[in-house]
Amino acid sequence: MSYLRTYKLTAYDKTGKLITEETFTAETDELAKEQGHALLEEKNLLEQTHRLASPAGKLLLFHV
Repeated sequence: MSYLRTYKLTAYDKTGKLITEETFTAETDELAKEQGHALLEEKNLLEQTHRLASPAGKLLLFHV
């Protein structure tokens, strides 16, 4: 049986100011990466500095 884990997505502008901070749940890291990418795309933030961290602190998505 799988369970949902909570992931945290953050994005920053060029000055380091926080643009968005989202938390969401997913069953696997791979699904979380897909969901995080979709959120970034939806908000037009793919080219901004961003990171997606797993509950264990592992970076799943990272862009400078």
